[in-house]
Amino acid sequence: MYQEYYGLEAPPFNITPDPRYQFFSRRHRQAFENILFGISERKGFIQITCEVGAGNCTLCRKVLEELREDYSTALILNPVMTPIQLMRSILRELNLDDSGNDRVRLVDRLNEFLLEQAHANRVVVLFIDEAQDMSEELLEQVRLLSNLETDQHKLLQIVLIGQPELRDRLDQQELRQLRQRITVRYHLGPINRHETEAYIQHRLLIAGSNGRPSFSNPAFRAIYRYSRGVPRLINAVCDKTLLCGYVQGRDHLGWWQVRRAIHDLEGQGW
Repeated sequence: MYQEYYGLEAPPFNITPDPRYQFFSRRHRQAFENILFGISERKGFIQITCEVGAGNCTLCRKVLEELREDYSTALILNPVMTPIQLMRSILRELNLDDSGNDRVRLVDRLNEFLLEQAHANRVVVLFIDEAQDMSEELLEQVRLLSNLETDQHKLLQIVLIGQPELRDRLDQQELRQLRQRITVRYHLGPINRHETEAYIQHRLLIAGSNGRPSFSNPAFRAIYRYSRGVPRLINAVCDKTLLCGYVQGRDHLGWWQVRRAIHDLEGQGW
C-alpha cells in the first residue's frame, strides 16, 4: 500500500532476515568480526548471544553470504530435535546422504566429508540458531562433533547463536566440558539512539527512498523510546508509521504518526 505511494522499490521494514538490509552498528560490526575471526582461525566453537529481536538472524545470513568461497556451510534454524535428527539435518544441509538411523554411521559419513574438505583447503561451518532451546543430549552431541579434528585444527567450526538464556544453559555444571571449548564469545545488545536513526535511514535508502518519507526528530525519539533500540521493534513501529502516513497523505512523519502506530501495535486503538 504505502510502498507505491512513497515510491519505494521494496518494503523497508519487513521483519524477515534479508542480508541486504544488514545495518552494522558498532555492536553488530563487532559480532560480525568475532564470528569471522573464530571461523577463519578455526577456533572450533563460537558463541553469540543476543536479545530477542536484536538482529541475530539477519547477522547470521550476512555471515553466510560472506562465506561463499572456500567454505561449506550448514544452518540449523530449529534445534528442537533428537541427536539422530540433528545428524541427518547437518548431512542434508551439506548435500550428503542423510539416510539411516545409526548415529555412528551418520557421524562417520560426516567425518569422511570433513576430511575431504580439509584436504581441499575448505572450511566447514555449522550454524545453530535458537541454540538456547537445545536439550542437554543435543548439546552433548554437538560437543562430540567438535572432537572431529586433525593434528592441526578442528574439522568442523560450530557457531551457536541464541538468546541470553544460552549463557545460563552453558554455565550449568553438567555442560562444563562444552563451555570450556568455546573460545570466542560475544553478546549482541540493542542499538543506541543515534544508531536507531541511522538504522531507519539505512533501510529506507536500501528500499529505494529518494527522501520520501522523512521522520522528524520527535518521531525518531518516540521510536527509540518504544523500541529501546531493538531492531525488530523498530521495524514494526516504522512499518505502522509509514502506513499511517500513507492514510493521511503525509510525506513528513512526526510524533503523532508514531504514537498512532504504537497504539495500533499495542491494540489500544484511539
